[in-house]
Amino acid sequence: MAKAANVDKVKRLRGWVQNYDWGRCGAEAQVARLLALNSGAEVKPDRPYAEFWMGTHDSGPSFLADGYGEGQNVGLKEWIRKNPNVLGHKVLEKWGPDLPFLFKVLSVAKALSIQAHPDKELAKELLKLKPNLYKDGNHKPEMALAITEFRALCGFITLEELKGVLVDIPEIVELVGNALAKQVLDISKQDGAEKVKYALRLVFTQLMSASKEMATKSIAKVKSRLHVESQLRCLTEKEQLVLHLEKQYPGDIGVISAFFFNYVKLNPGEALYLGANEPHAYLSGECIECMATSDNVVRAGLTPKHRDIITLCSMLTYKQGYPDILKGFPLSPYITRYLPPFEEFEVDCCILPKGASTVFPAIPGPSIFLVFLGKGTFRIGSREDIVTEGDVLFAPSNTEITITTSSELQLYRAGVNSRFFHNAL
Repeated sequence: MAKAANVDKVKRLRGWVQNYDWGRCGAEAQVARLLALNSGAEVKPDRPYAEFWMGTHDSGPSFLADGYGEGQNVGLKEWIRKNPNVLGHKVLEKWGPDLPFLFKVLSVAKALSIQAHPDKELAKELLKLKPNLYKDGNHKPEMALAITEFRALCGFITLEELKGVLVDIPEIVELVGNALAKQVLDISKQDGAEKVKYALRLVFTQLMSASKEMATKSIAKVKSRLHVESQLRCLTEKEQLVLHLEKQYPGDIGVISAFFFNYVKLNPGEALYLGANEPHAYLSGECIECMATSDNVVRAGLTPKHRDIITLCSMLTYKQGYPDILKGFPLSPYITRYLPPFEEFEVDCCILPKGASTVFPAIPGPSIFLVFLGKGTFRIGSREDIVTEGDVLFAPSNTEITITTSSELQLYRAGVNSRFFHNAL
């Protein structure tokens, strides 16, 4: 059962919305639906609703709903600082009086930038060198769990696929030069992983460093050639994607660099995780996202924002091959857990049919719950609360929660990775 001291510390939260221009517009965005349900805010049909944030990050902090006797507009971060015991001693010892994770919902209409997130060492260095661009010293591993079909570019294609690109896409060879292209084409796996990485790094850096004029010219050539070839054959999915990206970001080097990355399509219920220094770009769809509490992004293409191509190309791991896709594993008949290899977070998805009941057992760390669809009852100790879609709740460590429902209920929970507690014993 819940520890009595924590029963009253389960709090309803107001989330925060980011209106980045790649978001879905108006009511078609899950982010907009959740915002309206969560805080009663008006949804504007022509406004993009990109991200719904739940957590303590300074760029989009959650607040306690109605103050809950704590006074109006009390931020979750401020409240945790005053009540640090809600985190549990292991979390407090490791990360201090703050949540180590940030929980989000994303509604993606248009490709996000080609980007990577620095590891802790680089993050601290970037904060020191460019504090106006990189505003915290933390790393930002992350995981996207698809709600709808979700598309992304993630990680570099294999050596064999890369050779195919250099043979089939003459416009890339024009940009990187024959000598570098030949260097890649002449490599075999027997040459060893480091040599392959070195050649990939050279050719990718050369491509991303192309002048705006050269990039625009090459992309125009690709577009023209593919339109002609589409009359004679079916274009590949990657070729179709490149034409689609060109409409969104005309003349952007990120359009042609898409040929270097894995094109990933997640079905609902599948998740993709991204470690430090791995290149990626979300393309379309809606997802639950969780990450370490940071907003550090190094961008290099498909964006009107600041690009830091030198930093990006120097920081990447240049690991090749298709990324791991998590399908989750059952914790109970109704709860599926997604456990990435990062200490800061895990995500549970709970789909509870009408008339069913399930228990989230007491754990040594804090959780944030998002009621995504439906309506039900949370029982915490002797207290019962009705919860409906759009509700966000903070649950302290050592809080057991029983959920029952009279209609189908879909909710997500973010918490500290359970492996962290096992390793911390």
